[in-house]
Amino acid sequence: MTERMEALARRVAALPPGRRLVALAGPPASGKSTLATRLADAIRAAGRSAQVVPMDGFHLDNAVLDARGLRHRKGAPATFDVGGLAALLRTVRAGGDVAFPIFDRAADAVVPDGGCLTAEIAVVEGNYLLLDEDPWRALAPMWDMTIALQVPEEVLRDRLIARWLDHGLAPDAARARAEENDLPNARRVMSGSVPAEVTLR
Repeated sequence: MTERMEALARRVAALPPGRRLVALAGPPASGKSTLATRLADAIRAAGRSAQVVPMDGFHLDNAVLDARGLRHRKGAPATFDVGGLAALLRTVRAGGDVAFPIFDRAADAVVPDGGCLTAEIAVVEGNYLLLDEDPWRALAPMWDMTIALQVPEEVLRDRLIARWLDHGLAPDAARARAEENDLPNARRVMSGSVPAEVTLR
């Protein structure tokens, strides 16, 4: 994977000068955050400045989800502020330092302006960046490069259950959260996204 990562980083680093947006998409628990961090590190090693911008900063507030009856589906496409994400990407494209929100998993809440992009290349990671349905497909023209991460469903299931166990849920509750919400979201990503320029399995 190291050689593949280095080759991928060189490909990203070869993008034309200026602010560039790289989409790294994949289902929940596929390892996007870890891969995005490694990729940004490798891009810097290849001679370009790079930072990770997570899509999770655009989770809708729990109060909004409650009002819409979507709290139990948190993490599904309808529970994100896609318009806000698109506006951020347009601002990022314009260049300069750009503040962006991050998601605090422990607090289950968004931290506005929790991060600041100063690098030339933004590695944007998230589940639905390549989803081929409205309003997500409006993001497609913004990417300079697209990368998808594919992981077998049985691996995702094990990771998702382990994630909820780590959050303190009982085994039955952890399994239910994975089966009833996370895995349907994962299937939607895997079956409903446009092909990426690069697919990592």
